[in-house]
Amino acid sequence: MKILVCLSKTPDTTSKISFTEDSKKFQTGGIQHIINPFDEWYSLVRAIELKEKDPSIEIHILSVGGADYDPIIRKAFALGGDAGFRINIDSEDPFFVANQIAQFVQSKGMYDILFTGKETIDYNGGMIGAMVATLLKIPSVCNIIKFSVEGTKAIIDREIESGSEKVEVEFPVLVSTQKGVAEARIPNMKGIISSRSKTIEVVEAFPSEIRTETVSFELPPPKSSVKLIDPDNVGELVKLLHEEAKVI
Repeated sequence: MKILVCLSKTPDTTSKISFTEDSKKFQTGGIQHIINPFDEWYSLVRAIELKEKDPSIEIHILSVGGADYDPIIRKAFALGGDAGFRINIDSEDPFFVANQIAQFVQSKGMYDILFTGKETIDYNGGMIGAMVATLLKIPSVCNIIKFSVEGTKAIIDREIESGSEKVEVEFPVLVSTQKGVAEARIPNMKGIISSRSKTIEVVEAFPSEIRTETVSFELPPPKSSVKLIDPDNVGELVKLLHEEAKVI
């Protein structure tokens, strides 16, 4: 069995965010990047758990981006990835990224399972997994909270508005993971040492159109100061809730 885990990088949540070029470009200088948590903690770790039960499983790591993606691929090696690939182009367009992943998969031969995170924690788009599955014409299941393998099919629990539902689907399948499907891990020393000797294969970008462009970024307004209301002054509290907090 072959598994492909798609990894993206995101700014560390403690990073101070700013923009350049008339607010059209994210300022990356001085920003510490991490593996997108949905990709690392759930997709990658669940793939590793499957490999621990079946050592014949091969885990491939794929990222779309420049050389600054190499450190996150190496961390994936340290956690348990077997081979790493990087499509050598940066893009913020979801369709372009999804098309790169789909064409890569077609060039390598279909994987049994493709893992993506539910979304990235920077743009929160949540589109790429479904786009990849559509381009490859394979089933996709999103918001999964449990994932297991029985022969040539996956047994999946996914979150829905009213609770959860169980899905059975034949391979190949793409799944988008979220909290519940696995528990976060940290690399051990053996994994860190072995990751240094593994090669990241750099793949040139595939032809694809770009369908979106960034018009501008806007930071949320700064938080206002806290107003303390006397417990006996209910009228003032109600007034502020209507006029400032906009609570109907």
